Amino acid sequence: MNRGMLLKLENLVQFHGACCQLHSLCCSQAPRTQRKLLPSSTYPGGAAQLGPSHWQRDTFISAALLQYRLLATKKGKGPKTEKLSPVKPKQEKQEVEIWLKMTVAELADAMDKDIDHVYEALLHTDVDLDSLEPDSVLNEASIKDVVKKCGMKFKWAKLKEEKVRENKDAVKRPPADAASLVPRSPVVTIMGHVDHGKTTLLDQLRETQVAAMEAGGITQHIGAFHVHLPSGEKITFLDTPGHAAFSAIRARGAHVTDIVILVVAAEDGVMNQTIESIHHAKSAKVPIILAINKCDKPEADPERVKRELLAHDVICEEYGGDVQSVKISALKGENLMELAEATVALAEVMELKADPKGLVEGTVIESRTDKGKGPVTTAIIQRGTLKNGCVLVAGNSWAKVRLMYDENGRALKAAAPSMPVQIVGWRELPSAGDEILEVESEQRAHEVVEWRRYTEGQKKLEQDMEVIEAKQKEHRESYKKGLEGLEGLTWRQRKRAQYKANKQLMATRPKERMESDSLTYPVIIKGDVDGSVEAILSVIDTYDADNQCELDLVHFGVGDVSENDVSLAETFKGTVYGFNVHAHKAIQQLATKKGIEIKLHNIIYRLIDDLKDGLSSKLPPAVEENVIGEAIVLATFDVTIGKKKVPVAGCRVQKGHLDKKLKFKLCRHGDIIWEGSLTSLKHHKNDVQSVKTGVECGLSLDKEMEFMVGDEIICYEEKEISQKISWDPGF
Repeated sequence: MNRGMLLKLENLVQFHGACCQLHSLCCSQAPRTQRKLLPSSTYPGGAAQLGPSHWQRDTFISAALLQYRLLATKKGKGPKTEKLSPVKPKQEKQEVEIWLKMTVAELADAMDKDIDHVYEALLHTDVDLDSLEPDSVLNEASIKDVVKKCGMKFKWAKLKEEKVRENKDAVKRPPADAASLVPRSPVVTIMGHVDHGKTTLLDQLRETQVAAMEAGGITQHIGAFHVHLPSGEKITFLDTPGHAAFSAIRARGAHVTDIVILVVAAEDGVMNQTIESIHHAKSAKVPIILAINKCDKPEADPERVKRELLAHDVICEEYGGDVQSVKISALKGENLMELAEATVALAEVMELKADPKGLVEGTVIESRTDKGKGPVTTAIIQRGTLKNGCVLVAGNSWAKVRLMYDENGRALKAAAPSMPVQIVGWRELPSAGDEILEVESEQRAHEVVEWRRYTEGQKKLEQDMEVIEAKQKEHRESYKKGLEGLEGLTWRQRKRAQYKANKQLMATRPKERMESDSLTYPVIIKGDVDGSVEAILSVIDTYDADNQCELDLVHFGVGDVSENDVSLAETFKGTVYGFNVHAHKAIQQLATKKGIEIKLHNIIYRLIDDLKDGLSSKLPPAVEENVIGEAIVLATFDVTIGKKKVPVAGCRVQKGHLDKKLKFKLCRHGDIIWEGSLTSLKHHKNDVQSVKTGVECGLSLDKEMEFMVGDEIICYEEKEISQKISWDPGF
């Protein structure tokens, strides 16, 4: 029994006693004859009672109070009562930590206020509220003003010392001692204009038929070959494509080579890619050997080739320079040994040597995805000896070498300096031109790749910040320009005025977006090797007709067309272009089902032409006016039709014929004053459908126009013609 129940019981007993006393008092004052005793059966054991006696009531109360005191004093503790803690009012933040270059959102969080509170504090300052966004940066004075106007104090936040991340990148070893160097084979790059016989020259040197296997008879990606000469010498040749699209591949070939053989056709002379090859060789500081090809042709003029090269600072020995020149015929195999001897002699003069020991260094020449082997790279080893099990890093990829092959697909156990080798075991496909470095372990390879990705992310972040700052600057300038004439208004009035001014523009935005979407051509590019994709992308970079149709490069990659490519094309409503790759039957069926076009090519300029046609197909047809006939007004008169006077022109057809079904123009002094159709065409008061040259006729227009003698009537028809995209990729 708790304290509350005892108090209620005590009050109830006292109230009952008071009622009994009042009842007894009333009964004592009534006449005796009116008193009625209760039957004895109601109170067994005695006479009737009107209420409890005083001693009974006091005894009951005393017992109840005794029980309460006993419970209250039990264990020496009083009854437990729950007390509610008083609600304390929230105390506002009195001190705010600030720092330089705080944004509006950061200042609001530091003050424990919402962003609107900051805006209100900046109302009567020089800050332009309309240009402020939650991520806008405030200057130091504005930050202090906001804090002070909010009745707070500020303190400078402690600068957090950012831990400088340790550089984990892999680098080349220092140059080796001259005593540890051994002679190596020269790496020779054959360069020149397309179709000047570069690949045919290599075919003769290694007695193969690579040119016959090349699509269209042109080399479309770099090839690395190891050639054994009859004299016992070994030369590593790099065959680079001569097409204009493969400029980056030629540049890469020049930078990993020791000697450049410049092939020039004797009947064509110096061409565009010949000049470009010379520039690549000079920028790489590589010596040149001139091979004048096709000297067996009647129209060949080797001396003209030498004279033309003088203008590009390529001076042959016959003209007092240091460039060896050899007249050859790659098709017939004439003087090829002289060219090889000239190459070996130049290599001996250069004293080419390399360190065959230690960690491997090399360069990725080409990379591709093989269906059974995964990512595969063709590389030139420049230092060390590559063996199975070596851990390599190239770009943002690493590999543990599982297998090695030569250019003919034969397995190799080791690859010494100057050897071209195909490497299997890459986790991801590196890019052509990446530097290959060997590291001690897989853990070290992970560290290097992670560091390189981190540095790339930091560079991208810096670039993004520059773009953001430029956008903010552009926004501020456009905002200030829009405020011209609104200086005397409050910021709310300015906002209202700007909204009204831009209301019409805002209403047209959805329509503009739909129009831009209809003039976008999304594409997915897939190539057989990294260099081919690089060449196609370099051509796409020259696209400059976005005002006609926007070229949207959705995705590019190396390997056959996959289901993911088809899904991307479906999502973006694009087209898949493949170069030297395949699309399996299941992929083609899936693409057909989803309405996706897959266009496969094995010659790059045909792929680009197809891409141009696809872009042109997005353009709306142009309307061309074809003049059918011309007539001159000789007289004018009015004809009454009902209650209406209709002006009529009497004409003579000067050229062609007039056809009532076609459209007409009314020209006066060279200006077009009306366009439309005829309501009537008559000859000798007869309605006719057409009037030929030299015939006079009368005609009326679908609009009341006052004719004048000498006006010209031109009959024409409109014809829709397909437009062509104005993009010249240089082919």
